[in-house]
Amino acid sequence: MSDYLFIDAWSDVVCPFCYLGTRQLANALERFEHREHVVVRHRAFELDPSAPRDYHLSLPELLATKYSMPVERARALNDRLEGEASALGLTWSMKDARPTNTFDAHRLIALASSQGKSAAMSERLFRAYFSDGLLVSDHQILASLATEIGVEDVASLWSSDLYTGEVRSDEAEAMELGITGVPSLLIDGKFMVVGAQGAEHILNALTRAWTRRVTV
Repeated sequence: MSDYLFIDAWSDVVCPFCYLGTRQLANALERFEHREHVVVRHRAFELDPSAPRDYHLSLPELLATKYSMPVERARALNDRLEGEASALGLTWSMKDARPTNTFDAHRLIALASSQGKSAAMSERLFRAYFSDGLLVSDHQILASLATEIGVEDVASLWSSDLYTGEVRSDEAEAMELGITGVPSLLIDGKFMVVGAQGAEHILNALTRAWTRRVTV
C-alpha cells in the first residue's frame, strides 16, 4: 500500500460548485491530522465539451436559456453563489464571467501538473473566470496566467496536441466511474464525495478513508 492517500478531484474551471468544493477541500485538509500524507490529483471534466470559445450571451442569460428560467432568477441564483463564495473568503463577480470551452484550460492544468504546479494553476484559472472576468479559452490569456504561476513551455500546447490524451483519459475514467457531475472527489480509490458538500463532510470522508487504511 502506498504511503500516500490520493484524492482524485474531477472538476471544471467554469463550475462554481467546483471552486467552492476546492476551497472546502483545502479547509478540510487544514484540519486533517495526516494531511502530509495526502496527494491531490486534479482531473479534467468538461461540463460542456461542445461549448464554443465565446458566447454572445452573458452567464445569467445563458443559464436562463439552458434551464428555461427568467434571467432575474438566474441572477438571483448567481448572487446566492457569490454569497457562499464570500463565506469561504472568495470574491466573485459572476456577472462578468465569460462562459467558454475549457478543453485548453484543462490541457494547461495537465502541463502544470507535470511541473508540480497543478493546484496553483487550477486555482488561478478559477479566479480568472469567477473573479477577473477573463476568457479562459484565449491562448494569450492562458499563457499569461501560466507565467504568473511559473508554468513553462506553454507555447508548446498551442502548436501540438500535447496533453490532449491526458485530458481525454481523465474524462473517460470519470465516465467509467459513473461520474456525471462535479466536483467529484475519489478518496483513496474507495470513498466518493460528489458536490460541494462542505469541509466537514470531506473531513469525515478523509477520516474514514484513513481509518480503513490502518485497520485493514
